[in-house]
Amino acid sequence: MRPGEPDDLRLDARLNRERILVAAREVFAERGIDAPMAAVARRAGVGVATLYRRFPTREALVRGAFADQMAACTRVLDEAVDDPDPWRGFRRLVEELCRLQSEERGFPEAFLAAFPDEAREHAQARAGAERAFTGLVRRAQAAGALRPDFHASDLLVVLVAHGGLVTALPGDRAASRRLVAYLLEGFRAGPRRGALPPPSPADFGSLPLTGGRSA
Repeated sequence: MRPGEPDDLRLDARLNRERILVAAREVFAERGIDAPMAAVARRAGVGVATLYRRFPTREALVRGAFADQMAACTRVLDEAVDDPDPWRGFRRLVEELCRLQSEERGFPEAFLAAFPDEAREHAQARAGAERAFTGLVRRAQAAGALRPDFHASDLLVVLVAHGGLVTALPGDRAASRRLVAYLLEGFRAGPRRGALPPPSPADFGSLPLTGGRSA
């Protein structure tokens, strides 16, 4: 073995791992997180066996591909829960989660996915996040800031709706901000006072509408 070869091998392994993660994000954005693992391997330029050595399950690959986004979600939730103003914490949480959706097209599906073979620690972390968000919702409602009929599960509805917009208008941050502002105004208790962000520059001709009647 030549001097330095072990380090070269470790570097090659790290590069392969990064190529796989980049390819996974691209493929998941295009085809969803159920895309064939072989498609990810081809995009990364590695063999399927190499991919499975690094990521033995689909769950492991999805979590690896979106680890930064998942960590950001955890951080945003912690900051929202710690905010002494529960409405401000709630609002910032919704805004930041939707911003993360806008930045990574494959992330919404990964965020919402529930894998049947989740490791126990991941399942516990998910349950803990749900409890934390439910507590934040109740605090905001007790403060009279969040409408009393909002349910914690409505957050999933928000993310699915916003994910649809991201898919239809990728990269349109103005449309994203405006939709989120509309939703937050709808969730807010009491008089509506918030001004909406400027509208999207997209026109109707850019929307993927089908089946409508022409003028």
